[in-house]
Amino acid sequence: MEGLKRMIDSLDYIEKNLDDDLRIEHVALVACMSKFHFQRMFHMLTGVTVADYIRKRRLTLAAQELTHSGSKVIDVALKYGYETPESFSKAFRKTHGLNPSAVRRNNQSLKAFPRLSFQIKLKGDEEMDYKIVEKEAFHVVGKGIRTVTCNGQNHRDIPAFWDKSNSNGLTAGLEKNCDSMGLIGACMDFDKEQEELTYFICAEKGDHNVPTDWEEKIIPAATWAVFPAIGPVPHAIEKTWERIFSEWFPSTGYEHVDAPELEVYPVGGDVLAEDHQCDIWIPILKK
Repeated sequence: MEGLKRMIDSLDYIEKNLDDDLRIEHVALVACMSKFHFQRMFHMLTGVTVADYIRKRRLTLAAQELTHSGSKVIDVALKYGYETPESFSKAFRKTHGLNPSAVRRNNQSLKAFPRLSFQIKLKGDEEMDYKIVEKEAFHVVGKGIRTVTCNGQNHRDIPAFWDKSNSNGLTAGLEKNCDSMGLIGACMDFDKEQEELTYFICAEKGDHNVPTDWEEKIIPAATWAVFPAIGPVPHAIEKTWERIFSEWFPSTGYEHVDAPELEVYPVGGDVLAEDHQCDIWIPILKK
């Protein structure tokens, strides 16, 4: 449960520093994660982004302070991280539906976003199967796109990229020319500051000649936790991703390693079948 304890510590840190220069990278350090992976874990656990959570908590406390104190709007704005009264008023109106200066009038309706807490739900009939695999570095070939995780854009870009690759012959070519591991969707080349990554549809390189417009990349040697995702794609794969970050990581002693993440699909499978199985490979380190 050490991972869950660190996430709880990060919430405590946020709460204690809402009226200070609160930076997400500092919160991530409390959780012993990179900024990128902390934001990802936080969103998986809570359904909101770190930035949105901090904003809503600050505006909740700002409304309480304006209601119960004689503080000036500009002082409250600066206290909770807004550089100008105008930017504070705009954010305040969007959340509470009225101007900050109107809060002290009687019978004003305000919104409250409560502090979050993390819990692991024990579900005896929904245990998570996984295995640990050691694999040496290997080469893959295929094509990729650049996408961002902000606002879930990757969840729109990646399915569209698969549709395009299925229709233009890329996946058929990969199945025909490459080795037997299967079709691979690799999340790699993370830019943690910009929240960008490359999604690479590929296959393990074999002895065949491949088209000149395919790229070649190296998947480094790693220890992998491999999780089966059973059911129609993409729902099954998305649900498994969510459970890995919201249930498995917080409740085990494993940590995410800064390396590619893989979705491995069997060749020729019916991705819409209820019993379809693909695997998610997560690079890990036992702390």
